[in-house]
Amino acid sequence: MTSPVLPSTDLPQASPVDFETFSESAGWARSPKTDDGSFVRAAYPFTGRITEDGEFPAAPGRYVLYISWACPWAHRQAIVRHLKGLQEVIGLAVVDPVRDGRGWAFRPGPDLTLDPYNHFTLLREAYEATEPGYPGHISVPVLWDTVSHRIVSNNFPDISLDLGGRFNRWAADPDLDLYPEALRPEIDELNDRIYTTVNHGVYRAGFARSQRAYDRAVGDLFETLDALEQRLADRTYLLGDRLTEADIRLYPTLARFDAVYVTHFKTNLRRLVDYPNLWDYARFLYAKPAFHETTKFDQIKRHYFTTHPHINPTRIIPVGFAVDWEAPTQRG
Repeated sequence: MTSPVLPSTDLPQASPVDFETFSESAGWARSPKTDDGSFVRAAYPFTGRITEDGEFPAAPGRYVLYISWACPWAHRQAIVRHLKGLQEVIGLAVVDPVRDGRGWAFRPGPDLTLDPYNHFTLLREAYEATEPGYPGHISVPVLWDTVSHRIVSNNFPDISLDLGGRFNRWAADPDLDLYPEALRPEIDELNDRIYTTVNHGVYRAGFARSQRAYDRAVGDLFETLDALEQRLADRTYLLGDRLTEADIRLYPTLARFDAVYVTHFKTNLRRLVDYPNLWDYARFLYAKPAFHETTKFDQIKRHYFTTHPHINPTRIIPVGFAVDWEAPTQRG
């Protein structure tokens, strides 16, 4: 690793969380407003890719992954990093799950890290270092380049693909192909639907600003869950007998569904445990170390129930449903 980028003295310090001074009144305050009250996700402006000989060449020890264990978009990268055995190749720093209006922050604590690479206090500093005066949404995951001292990408689908395929020379499991060429059209088609109606769909329901937008989002969500339930009736994974990007795209939403989304985002037509095949499939994935060890239910619940005061103004964290993620499955 190269010498760290020092944090800006112009940015507010991150400890402790201060909701009085740094409120986040709308959760996604910078998301585009729509006439019908539907939620539109903010853009991910940094879209660099890892290549063999481009601006960001593949190399061990050069890149750092900034994540939150609570965030489903960052959870996918943590899973891929673990599956491929890149723990000694790609650095990792984990932000606190409780976020105020300053954005994600680094604090010491269980399953958290300070930032040993750049000594950032706020993840905002990485965005400021890349684009001074950056006005947009501060999101995880972030893939950071320690050589050029800038963000490579904050676009989660690209990061997953690059971690899954660009570092095979140093990976503990170089033969694991999560995006096989022959299956890419089917994976892409399935991922598009899962993203729109499930991954993003729960946010479309939870952040809807009108009854019509909420009803449409919930309808789309459960129509897809019903279809996935049928799809998984006769196959181990979404694409048959092998784990792919499609499974990694779906799992983080399933892991958060009963714990958070059913109540917090009002996606309560049915619970995950009401779907025999989906629930069995989710537990089957959870049993794998890369999924189990990256699923932090405490941080997930603390993030959602304390960070969106427009949805949960008391910030009381509910006990939740009593479910057994370690129950035996019918798969495998």
